Amino acid sequence: MGTNDRRPIAARASGWAAKLSAALAQSSITPNQISVLSIFFAALGAMMLVWSPTVPGLLLCAICVQLRLVCNLLDGMVAMEGGKQTATGALFNEFPDRIADSLLIVGLGYAAFTPWLGWLGALLAALTAYVRIFGGSLGLAQDFRGPMAKQHRMAVLTAACLLAIAERMTLGSDYSLIIGSGVIAAGSLLTCISRTRAIAAQLQAGG
Repeated sequence: MGTNDRRPIAARASGWAAKLSAALAQSSITPNQISVLSIFFAALGAMMLVWSPTVPGLLLCAICVQLRLVCNLLDGMVAMEGGKQTATGALFNEFPDRIADSLLIVGLGYAAFTPWLGWLGALLAALTAYVRIFGGSLGLAQDFRGPMAKQHRMAVLTAACLLAIAERMTLGSDYSLIIGSGVIAAGSLLTCISRTRAIAAQLQAGG
């Protein structure tokens, strides 16, 4: 994967990320293993949403989402900056993301007692990636714009979990979860539209 096809992440410049990725690059751990680990954290978070959407479960889910994102950050840094790129790196860079996204977003729908909304959000989230990669297949730079790119989806999901904890402890209601699920679905649809329009504009302008 070229540098133009990497998602812009500000945390790459942070000291802790550089030190941790350097340590991992010196170990026997591969970038692909880190990518697969992100699925484990996503699955654990999704389990909490589906089977234990209690205050402790929601808190654990929020933590798992952040750990999933840390894996997504470090796999690329270990591969690129750490010099451990592999022939299958591009495959592992994309597929675990789609699985992790789907697990968490579907899980959020079930926690909000609206499974259909979770499945719709997961479908639209996968479609945002499809549009991005399709643009790349046409020779254009991959477009990571929002309003609901991966980091935005995970930020909304984390906020929904934390707000649901506060909401349950104060009001005893669960509106935060269904609102979060709806925001992810609607935002992902808008992201598909914005990325598609950007691709069309570049093609009309000759790339």
